[in-house]
Amino acid sequence: MIQLLAVFVLAAVLFAACASDEQQAEHAEEEVPINTLTQAEIDEGWVLLFDGETTTGWRGYNQDSFPEGGWVVEDGTLRVIGTGMGEAGGEGGDIIFDEKFHNFRLSLEWKVSEGGNSGIFYLGQEIENTPIWQSAPEMQILDNDRHPDAELGIDGNRKAGALYDLIPAVPQNFRGAGEWNKAEVLVYRGTVVHFQNGVPVVEYHLGTPAWNDMVANSKFAEYENFGINQPGYIALQDHGDDVWFRNIKIRLMD
Repeated sequence: MIQLLAVFVLAAVLFAACASDEQQAEHAEEEVPINTLTQAEIDEGWVLLFDGETTTGWRGYNQDSFPEGGWVVEDGTLRVIGTGMGEAGGEGGDIIFDEKFHNFRLSLEWKVSEGGNSGIFYLGQEIENTPIWQSAPEMQILDNDRHPDAELGIDGNRKAGALYDLIPAVPQNFRGAGEWNKAEVLVYRGTVVHFQNGVPVVEYHLGTPAWNDMVANSKFAEYENFGINQPGYIALQDHGDDVWFRNIKIRLMD
């Protein structure tokens, strides 16, 4: 009887210890403010591209300053204000971080409104009178449940996380409109990987025969600067819909 009681006591102690560890882990996670870096991230070389309070470092594509309308800093997010104009875009236009990057890992969180559409551009070139999508590959942002692009693409290559209009995101793990999704883009010596909500969903290799053939058979074939393996800008798209961004950070891998 005494031995059985001791077993019960030990089990209770272990259960309490595990519960305490879980609570401490959850509490520690909750205490990390948005738009900040942990000490581990700092040690790994991560750098914030958005401080949650200002637009420092960002400007309009083919503009000298940050657009006065269309984009706002709101509750620790960088928000594009929707106009409902769709393909015609919004009042602010696309914005870029004013520094070119080549080998890097980009991480951010995004939330899209119902029926919303946007994108994350990378390796973009700033060319006068030319939209950034003609040079920069795009990781798609989309409300898969409502926006028609989800059905218009081939095999889902216009759904969230996809290399827009080229490679679908597999598995497709979009969390829904109004929910935060985590996006990461890894670019290293021509290899590009999209991660959506912690899962690798797209992989391709710039400049390879497979890449060249794919582009040649797409709407991007006529744009000689598209997807060039050289330093370029990171940009956020104004597609005329409400989208929120936060925790935007990058780690260089040169």
